[in-house]
Amino acid sequence: MPLPVQVSVDEAEWHARRDAHEARLRPFVEPALARRSRGQRHPVEDFLFDYYPFRPSHLLRWHPGFGVELSGASALTYLGWPGYRATENGVTVEGSTVLERLGARFESIATLLRATANRPAQFGCFGMHEWAMVYGSAQNEIRHEAWPLRLSPTETAAVVDELGVRCSHFDAFRFFTPTARPLNVLQPTRQSQPDLEQPGCLHATMDLYKWAYQLLPLVPSELVGDAFLLARDVRAMDMRASPYDLSTLGYPAVPVETAEGRAEYVAAQRDFTDRAAPIRAQLIDACTAQ
Repeated sequence: MPLPVQVSVDEAEWHARRDAHEARLRPFVEPALARRSRGQRHPVEDFLFDYYPFRPSHLLRWHPGFGVELSGASALTYLGWPGYRATENGVTVEGSTVLERLGARFESIATLLRATANRPAQFGCFGMHEWAMVYGSAQNEIRHEAWPLRLSPTETAAVVDELGVRCSHFDAFRFFTPTARPLNVLQPTRQSQPDLEQPGCLHATMDLYKWAYQLLPLVPSELVGDAFLLARDVRAMDMRASPYDLSTLGYPAVPVETAEGRAEYVAAQRDFTDRAAPIRAQLIDACTAQ
């Protein structure tokens, strides 16, 4: 039997929430789509749309979350989307259908979120993961070759050698150059991700966006929007602290090769960790409710 609806939202209220969600995110989606149509790429603003396989149009699509009934005739359009069923007054999310679609992925997401939340945050990496991705490489060999490095390849490598690499995130580590991988104090794998992921990691914070949209429509789109906007801010700091010079794009460097730059990076890292905590907690709650 379907679980009972916990709250019913009238047509005017959910239309207002839907419109507010679209208005909040459209200023970020439309410029990205315009650049894509022109064949242009932005290393900061387009990253979330390039790296994560979630369509911009789907980001704009509003979902109420599990346990909410959308009332009114216009709600019936949701029956054309996966994961919804009709009710006496409108539609609601059918949790069992979504869980069946997610399969084993659901439990792996829940396990990773809980493990990360229960682990103490670490703030000693100083963003060296981006430096390890260009370690020992010439300009034409780096990922963002259209943008210059702030230091020479020799100077860039010297910073990595001096500060060391302490990256716990597999999806950052897998982009390290072959010569940089042995320098990392950890050797993350996909299998060890639940054992290593920690809340101070910028990439773990960005990935909250991925877990949020993968849990749709079990979670409300407002939460996905929160995760997306936090991930945008994290990406900006990630690249400002990287060895790339993006000053012409309006992103001044955070020079982590200096003590002052490292202090600025850690302060931002702590702020991101604080902002991420309630988002992660809400995602865990959504998993627990199923």
